[in-house]
Amino acid sequence: MTYFLIFLAVMVAAAAALYVVGLNKSAADAPIYEDALAAPVANLPPVLLPGTPMPADVDRLRFSLGLRGYRMDQVDEVLDRLRDELAGKNLRIAELEALVAGTHDAGDSNER
Repeated sequence: MTYFLIFLAVMVAAAAALYVVGLNKSAADAPIYEDALAAPVANLPPVLLPGTPMPADVDRLRFSLGLRGYRMDQVDEVLDRLRDELAGKNLRIAELEALVAGTHDAGDSNER
């Protein structure tokens, strides 16, 4: 009887090991982006930026909480940097447009 129990324990351990190895193999074959969770909830609105995002649009972004969400401090840091970059680019564009408008006005007055 003792040998039977030892044999049964070894068989159960082997079956569990094969099961775990099978799970790891199927997970390795799956794409990285594939998630084991179900499809996202359909009634949540998408998180979108407008066609021409402004720095204030980045401040208004809010993401839904999820089981496997992102670290909020990292998302906030990236969004803050994106907002600052957008503000800097908008300022530079305004400066260049003013410069171009000034050269066009000077060029028009020289032609007359």
